[in-house]
Amino acid sequence: MTESGSQLAQITCPDDIRGMSVSELTRLAGEIRRHIIETVSETGGHLAPNLGVVELTLALHRVLESPRDRIVWDVGHQSYTHKIICGRLGDFCTLRQDGGISGFPKIGESPHDVFETGHSSTSVAAALGMAVARDIRGEEGEVVAVIGDGALTGGLAYEGLNNAGHLGTKMTVVLNDNSMSISSNVGAISGYLSRLRSDPTYNRLKEDVNALVERLPSVGRPITGSIRRVKGSLKYLLLPGMIFEELGFTYLGPVDGHDIGAMMGVLQRAQRIPGPVLIHTITVKGKGYEPAERRPDKFHGVGSFDLATGDGRKSSSTSYTDVFSRALLRLAKTDERVVAITAAMPDGTGTDAMAESFPERFFDVGIAEPGGVTFAAGLASRGMRPVVAVYSTFLQRAYDQVVHDVAHQNLPVIFAVDRAGVVGADGDTHQGAFDIAFLRHVPNMTLAAPRDEAELGNLLHSALLWGGPVALRYPRGSGPGTPVDGAFQMITRGRGERLRSGTDAAVLAFGHPVSEAMRAAEILDGDGYRIAVADARFAKPLDEDLILSLAREVPLIVTVEEGSVQGGFGSAVLELLHRELAASERPEIEILGLPDRFIPHGDQDAQRVQFGLDATGIARALREHLGISSSHSAT
Repeated sequence: MTESGSQLAQITCPDDIRGMSVSELTRLAGEIRRHIIETVSETGGHLAPNLGVVELTLALHRVLESPRDRIVWDVGHQSYTHKIICGRLGDFCTLRQDGGISGFPKIGESPHDVFETGHSSTSVAAALGMAVARDIRGEEGEVVAVIGDGALTGGLAYEGLNNAGHLGTKMTVVLNDNSMSISSNVGAISGYLSRLRSDPTYNRLKEDVNALVERLPSVGRPITGSIRRVKGSLKYLLLPGMIFEELGFTYLGPVDGHDIGAMMGVLQRAQRIPGPVLIHTITVKGKGYEPAERRPDKFHGVGSFDLATGDGRKSSSTSYTDVFSRALLRLAKTDERVVAITAAMPDGTGTDAMAESFPERFFDVGIAEPGGVTFAAGLASRGMRPVVAVYSTFLQRAYDQVVHDVAHQNLPVIFAVDRAGVVGADGDTHQGAFDIAFLRHVPNMTLAAPRDEAELGNLLHSALLWGGPVALRYPRGSGPGTPVDGAFQMITRGRGERLRSGTDAAVLAFGHPVSEAMRAAEILDGDGYRIAVADARFAKPLDEDLILSLAREVPLIVTVEEGSVQGGFGSAVLELLHRELAASERPEIEILGLPDRFIPHGDQDAQRVQFGLDATGIARALREHLGISSSHSAT
């Protein structure tokens, strides 16, 4: 995709750009931007965030000496240009593909990737730790945190800023301000940054006010404190950027993040300032590709698409997210207590429909899952029925709030846990592997998973009536295609369903794998074996009657879940059988699920095959335990 005569083709490491002029770097930026657009149109990926930081990245690597100088990317989906100029140009076509390079910084890929940042708002604290370690060890080098794409809406970022300002450690924070996270930024901080962006006189005003304040007299010990307070008051009155200064940072900016020369100048200035510095850069998310500039939310993360139009190439069937969105809207129309909460992802979670139809009952809290969950707890304590729509991987960030603020008070908060299970190309930081394990042991929690689209709507409807905290987990992508337009049916809390009878073995599946379990049982029909299948529906509370009846009927139970086998649904079944049945009564148990390791990026369906969670894999497990050779099979 790169021409042999291009500048880009000659770049193998950051050293190759350090002698380039601004005009040469500007030309290189254009080549990189085209290369990213062309590649992501084939592989999918995070397009708009990366198009916005091309020049910023080149300026960083032109001024700094990576990896001696350490750059921490936040969020890591902004790191494509960094990857390209740090030796991965030839592998960039494998982006997010099975066996290819990650879409996020990855320590194992390159020494230039110094910290793995798949989640948001971590960079300042991590970079501060690196800077303090540098000082303790007596080492040299700059440490820079690049935070943006909405990451400054997360509380962890302010914990890092607060600590950095307190310690006074030399480091630089580059605030990449593009007014966006995945969707438009929200909240007071976003408004504050907007006011800074719109004030072109800020830098001149800051210099003038500082000069004025320094000329004020400071004579006489008794009045020194008063003079200091007067100086501080003048700054508060006249300078709009004091929040960062008061946190202990020297504030530089705003500066055009697409002006390589200006960026180089401000980075060099930051290197000469002792203590922490914050550089406020202004960028355009999606810059250089008109469809992405027009709809940066749509092009935040995309599948393959047509370059000319920006239209996706793959026709998508109705997803679980779409089903949830429609069900939530239907329920909100009949129950005024229902409110929707998202952490900067209205489109990704399907809550955008609520935002459009019931804006007074929709809340985007920014990339602040802990605050969103406690906010939901407050709503629930006053009679509302909040639905927190969140990806499984991001619910991890609010674990303490789920336990302490929601479950401990037994408040009726519903967690719509999207992307539960394998997620494919987003990789190891985003796999929804752990929610069953970290939710099922929480007192008062109900944990359920639908086997199909219709059941998701029924569970959401029922959860509003059960009371107490409820988590409904469902996968990325589409289900088996069950119609969802009928009236909602009430589901009894803790009640599963036997779908198929059998005497030779039973498959007890939780959630999405139920349909694969049914297909596996049909495969075993060809071997002359009758396999029972049950939809557990609940990991907490378990349908004990259903599970114990199966255990007394068959010599083998295979449990299937798209989650970690450690502490998951299968573990709950084992605990039940150990407690209720004597050793001589217990059937053999095989637990199928996700292994005890972080799962890299790849194709979602291929990962299910890899871990034996498809029909063939379930059938294989049954055959192995039943002593059936593959050659015996009629399939």
